[in-house]
Amino acid sequence: MSPLAAPPMHVERVGVSRWEERGDEKIQSWHLERLAVVYIRQSTAHQVVEHPESTRLQYGLAARPQALGWSPERIVVIADDLGKSGTSADGRLGFQRLVSEVSLGQVGLILGVQMSRLARSGKDWHQLLELCALFGTLLADWDGLYDSTRYNDRLLLGLKGTLSEAELHLLQQRMQQGRLSKARRGALIVPLPTGYVRRASGEVAFDPDEQVQHVVRLIFRTFEGLGTLNAVLRYLVQHQIQLGIRVRAGPHRGELAWHRPTRATLQNLLKNPIYAGAYAFGKANARTSVVDGRARKTAGHKKPRREWTVLIQDHHSGYISWEQYERHQAMVQRTLT
Repeated sequence: MSPLAAPPMHVERVGVSRWEERGDEKIQSWHLERLAVVYIRQSTAHQVVEHPESTRLQYGLAARPQALGWSPERIVVIADDLGKSGTSADGRLGFQRLVSEVSLGQVGLILGVQMSRLARSGKDWHQLLELCALFGTLLADWDGLYDSTRYNDRLLLGLKGTLSEAELHLLQQRMQQGRLSKARRGALIVPLPTGYVRRASGEVAFDPDEQVQHVVRLIFRTFEGLGTLNAVLRYLVQHQIQLGIRVRAGPHRGELAWHRPTRATLQNLLKNPIYAGAYAFGKANARTSVVDGRARKTAGHKKPRREWTVLIQDHHSGYISWEQYERHQAMVQRTLT
């Protein structure tokens, strides 16, 4: 750990609380010989950009350890997890660094504006509490100073961790309900396949490139005539026909890239209801299975059409009719079986 240098932004000293003014009997001289670590985290990169006040207030915590007796050279700021969710320690290098330093007995105090900044996972939170109790590390937030070896403090810290995890669950639940509400109106943005673009208004429209449209229509006509995926693929390869796909990310986002078709690509194209002018959401789900005694969740398991969460026909202009789409599904199914 390197000592704290000047914070990389303008900060103001967070107000001194009553427990700082009187000092605290929980702080021993050997605590002051160790590091005081200020842990800073924002959940997403968007929050870091759009809510700089929160980051500024977190940096302002660096003034608190000095008021409690720590020398400036023993105050360290860990800000490696700006833009990282607290749902897991995986990928949070700052939190992993903090846990490592605590387990080496080098940390006397951990500060965060809220305990939820440290972890929103019960597993990660209680692991940190156990280490703090084992090595005598204190924790502090805006509400007070805690010693996890003391029953009342540990009880309160455990409650804060539980509330933090429950709060995350409620936030995720609200977000999911919001997504579902938009999807039921056909307003939730979903990725568009080749042949479609999204206008600035959010409206789904045919790709403005006529060659892209021509290839999509050709595929449906050829499938009607030949009747199998393999036959369509052979036809496209023999005539050197490629699919025009819009780049979705990076410096060339939105530009056309032409790719040789594959059987999987054609199957996905023929089975996608968007080409019949329909908006569909919730076509797949996640499943939990037990592998080697551990529960594992895998996504992308297709659901029967009757179980789709949302299906809105005549949502936008289609390359084929709904009747053609249903006929094609029966043909694809025969091909696969």
